[in-house]
Amino acid sequence: MKRIIVAQRNYPNSDTAANSRKLAELKELSHAAGYMVVGTFVQSKKPDRNYQIGRGKVDELAEFVESLGAEKVIFNNQLSVTQIYNISETCRCEVMDRLQLILEIFAARATTKRAKLQVELAKLRYELPKVKSIVSMQKKDEKQGFMGLGSYENSHEQDIRKRITRIRAELQQGSGSESQRIFRHERGFSLVALAGYTNAGKSTLFQSLVKEETIIKNMLFTTLSPTTRSLTVNSRKMLLTDTVGFIEDLPHWMVDAFRSTLDEIFLADVILLVVDMSDPMDIIRQKLAVSHDIFRERTEGAVIVTALNKADLLPDEELQEKLEVISSLTPAPVMISAKSGEGLNELKQRLYEKLPEWEHCRISIPVSEESISMVSWLYDESVVHTIEYGDSIIMEIEARDEIIQKIKPFALSSE
Repeated sequence: MKRIIVAQRNYPNSDTAANSRKLAELKELSHAAGYMVVGTFVQSKKPDRNYQIGRGKVDELAEFVESLGAEKVIFNNQLSVTQIYNISETCRCEVMDRLQLILEIFAARATTKRAKLQVELAKLRYELPKVKSIVSMQKKDEKQGFMGLGSYENSHEQDIRKRITRIRAELQQGSGSESQRIFRHERGFSLVALAGYTNAGKSTLFQSLVKEETIIKNMLFTTLSPTTRSLTVNSRKMLLTDTVGFIEDLPHWMVDAFRSTLDEIFLADVILLVVDMSDPMDIIRQKLAVSHDIFRERTEGAVIVTALNKADLLPDEELQEKLEVISSLTPAPVMISAKSGEGLNELKQRLYEKLPEWEHCRISIPVSEESISMVSWLYDESVVHTIEYGDSIIMEIEARDEIIQKIKPFALSSE
């Protein structure tokens, strides 16, 4: 396991608690990438154009790297090519920033062709504005593995733009998300997407709801490619999808690169938003606000059900205080423990209540050789509330519009 130092430059007089949380998240990201964090390095000052941190502090960092035997330094701050080059020259080790670390994690997690294309697109989008600087630096002093981007020629910028265009076209062509949604609805499934920030407990909740083993680790980004399984509540069939977790301060170009992953959220009938109630109050409020902003911009008519996870870890008094503060952002939330199963029955019922409404219909089917087949078909395609056998078969059902239209000739008057 590679030994690393995590570094962060904070603005003077910035919020101490927020700075600590950002540094803690960087450590989690590093752990998710398979690194061993052996030290932290922090400075409060305005950004230095050439080194991000102060020039003198870089010398201190170099001594820190040598004393701890670190092989890499990862900065929470976004670094320019010049800053990466200068710091790596002084510290005599590899240097990267938070965005490069996230891309590295995505690359390691990508298993499908589509996910790999998304990772490549994100890498190219990160690389594009830096190409000229990288070429200049490499001409100045060839460094093996510098920026992890290989060798460059003057035509590389044009090559990158062409490759970005090709990947976008391939991702667009292979998406079919809207057509898949229509097909699933025609088959009687409603779509429910699990959403929320990384480590909120989405994958644990997914496993508990569908009763299936999924990858659950205490690290960020265990879910990169969406996983979908069926879930039936009160005879209503749903397709439940576990999606990639949100993470703070991602640039728009990175979010756009993984748009097809987020489409599973944006095309859902119901969004199940999972919130980690063990987070500090200001973080819970911030994550809720950002999540709702994302949904408001991109979803069309989806209902949001909020699951307050890990509620069992909090004293009653603290839990009530948090509920009062976030009440405007979480109307009628459900308190759950994805790990113990507490509150899951109430959550399933809430999901059922928020599904697209189906029409009720009472029908009379003449007894014939075909009637049993029709009854069997209705059990598969609708919710059968009552059935009576006599001179004819009387059924009271609840079904989507496509089914109601097909059985209209058998409908009884509502009078």
